[in-house]
Amino acid sequence: MSNDTTLDTTLVLGATGKTGRRVAARLRLHGTTRVRAASRSSRTRFDWSDPDGWDAVLKGVTAVYVVPPSVPGPVHEFVARAEAAGVRRLVLLSGHGVDAWGESAFGLDMRSAEDAVRGSALEWTVLRPSNFNQNFDEDLFHAPLVAGELALPAGTVPEPFIDVEDVADAVAAVLAEPGRHAGRIYELTGPRALTFAEAVELISRASGRPITYKRVSPAEYSAALVEEGWGEDDAHHVAEMFVLMERGVGAGTTDGVATVLGRAPRTFEEYVVRAAAAGAWRP
Repeated sequence: MSNDTTLDTTLVLGATGKTGRRVAARLRLHGTTRVRAASRSSRTRFDWSDPDGWDAVLKGVTAVYVVPPSVPGPVHEFVARAEAAGVRRLVLLSGHGVDAWGESAFGLDMRSAEDAVRGSALEWTVLRPSNFNQNFDEDLFHAPLVAGELALPAGTVPEPFIDVEDVADAVAAVLAEPGRHAGRIYELTGPRALTFAEAVELISRASGRPITYKRVSPAEYSAALVEEGWGEDDAHHVAEMFVLMERGVGAGTTDGVATVLGRAPRTFEEYVVRAAAAGAWRP
């Protein structure tokens, strides 16, 4: 059914990333749209730093799932190109609590992308998830956990971690229902907030391994990332996220998942059991 030439085409950016690959799979399974999966390493190549290639990727596209770049600015030009190409709908991935971030140096990329999408003449929806559960087994926190200690500049302010599977479900649902979510902003969180120390304790128990959490300063964390090979700007950017989180601006839970999907979000415990059973934190 997904090869039906009468179907609209949905462009999924970041198609090899944490949300993009899951969204693309869901749309293909649902079969109500053709899927054009694009990233720097996909067969359909898309690079935020190469605008010359955007028009070809946008040709014939009806809707776009936009995962913004890590720098502010490019989404404005992309939205203009999308309008000119005849795109009708945009679904943007942003960040939980953007409106409360104030003058923080963190998240300028997401705020710029929101300005571009929300200021367009297209039908748009913005999804603002909190930090993903999967950061603990697919991303930055994974290697330290396997090594036995996660050191971050996060203290007693909790984070309402969300399962990326819920985020992908929400994106796919919004894309599948033209009109219903137009002009809406959904704050997406898990059902309860946990400190990083509590999260690590749950991971330790489920995996059966002695894994500990250590609090460090933002400067110490940034320096550690640079030692691992990160650029200084990127390391400082990540550290700034934790400075923002310690203000508590994103610590609250929301009913966004229930509003979009009609069900409660997955718990962190469900995620931990699933990941531990798959051997996520084995040495």
